[in-house]
Amino acid sequence: VQLQASGGGLVQAGGSLRLSCAFSGGDFSTFAMGWSRQAPGKEREFVAGVSWGGGRTYYSDSAKGRFTISRNNAENTVSLQMNRLKPEDTAIYYCAADLLDGVPEEDDDYEYYGRGTLVTVSS
Repeated sequence: VQLQASGGGLVQAGGSLRLSCAFSGGDFSTFAMGWSRQAPGKEREFVAGVSWGGGRTYYSDSAKGRFTISRNNAENTVSLQMNRLKPEDTAIYYCAADLLDGVPEEDDDYEYYGRGTLVTVSS
């Protein structure tokens, strides 16, 4: 399985960004997908997840109400729409995949991770 995240960049506080992740090397429709992030000097934090069919989602408290995860099984992509961004959202964001049923809510539950994309939110 290969995952390629894109869409990161520099944005002012209060702004929005949309991250995308391209999946290859497996049957995308059988994988739960998620996004984690790692801020400088901090441990990786799981942010959002979506079940293989897209019907179930999970959000961390920090993401709830501001971020939306979605997937397109026809295009093998998963996205993370991030609104009302804050400086504390600054991190490298990683796309994650796993064959577990449901929506894994822990960082360690995901077997596959791709290279991240950097999001910087200025104050």
